[in-house]
Amino acid sequence: MARFIAPASIEDYRTLAQQRLPRQFFDYLEGGAYAEQTCRENITAFSQIHLRQRVLKDVSERDLSATLLGQPFALPVVLGPVGLAGLNARRGEVQAARAAKAAGVAFCESTVSLCSIEEVAATDAQLWFQLYMLKDRGYAIELLQRAQRAGVDVLVFTVDLAVLGARYRDVRNGIAGSSGLRAKLSKVVDLLSHPQWLWDAPIKGKPLVFGNLAAAVPNAKSLPAFKQWVDDQFDPSVTWDDLNWLREHWQGKIVLKGILDPEDASIAASIGFDAIAVSNHGGRQLDNVEASIHALPRCVDAVAGRCEVLVDGGIRSGLDIVKALALGANGCMLGRAWAYGLAAKGEQGVSEVLAILRAEMDVAMALTGCRSIAEITPDILLRR
Repeated sequence: MARFIAPASIEDYRTLAQQRLPRQFFDYLEGGAYAEQTCRENITAFSQIHLRQRVLKDVSERDLSATLLGQPFALPVVLGPVGLAGLNARRGEVQAARAAKAAGVAFCESTVSLCSIEEVAATDAQLWFQLYMLKDRGYAIELLQRAQRAGVDVLVFTVDLAVLGARYRDVRNGIAGSSGLRAKLSKVVDLLSHPQWLWDAPIKGKPLVFGNLAAAVPNAKSLPAFKQWVDDQFDPSVTWDDLNWLREHWQGKIVLKGILDPEDASIAASIGFDAIAVSNHGGRQLDNVEASIHALPRCVDAVAGRCEVLVDGGIRSGLDIVKALALGANGCMLGRAWAYGLAAKGEQGVSEVLAILRAEMDVAMALTGCRSIAEITPDILLRR
């Protein structure tokens, strides 16, 4: 197995995360829908976009700061929602939020975080909150009220979960609720073979409290039992008309996450949402859909400046962030990238991942002749 004196890239942190996590939980983090083609293409699509190197420009001073949804950030980056992040490290969401605060970026708390919104808010990070449209609308309202009391100004509303995508890795490794003695023994052996993780996350971290949903699933004593309740709550009947309900119960900014088609992007902008997040859910919902970065330019054109545009999916370097900005994104949401850092080294790992991304962005901006985020335009991309 690879060993690093000092991990240098996001891929290095991915390797460390794979070594440290039990296979069932690394596969939960890493896996996608069906054959995982979209997962792979989210990453490879960035390699098909080339930067246009420029020289002899005064780039002695560079400013990487940005404003997203009216909030100032040191980088045009948000730590996006990652479900069950507390499985990756002790009180994982809290550690990640602390790292986000130190780096001057926002942390977006998932509905299915293992640390509650109140616990994460105590870090004093710039906090966003992600919500699914639950069938239990009363509990959804309670979550919105809790987020508002916690000081959240930006709600990220995930719209690509009418039904849950089939993730074959979760079936193979028992996360999806495999039964039988052999399956149970295999999972136990997997856990016991990772003693450092076992001591840190489950024993000291006590993750199976189910954070924001503890009151809704009080009898859940296992991850499959909790997951079953969550899966049953996804509402396939939701339409654009139901978003009026959301506006009635949330007074802050709203990002619609999971937009991939320009027609949907245009609808979202026309009915007054503050931002969209161009996203295929990291390839975890419907396989064989387009890579997010390829869908981005058409969605940007479709909203025509009527709302802000974020993007996620496959971002593994600061160069990827610069490419996304050049294609019209106002900012990027990270998922697996920060979760790798968390799994590898906790809060320190997330901080180091953000530092790597910042350094890579800085170099890419300097060598494409950009002194600020505003100067990152389509002109810095090589057209073939």
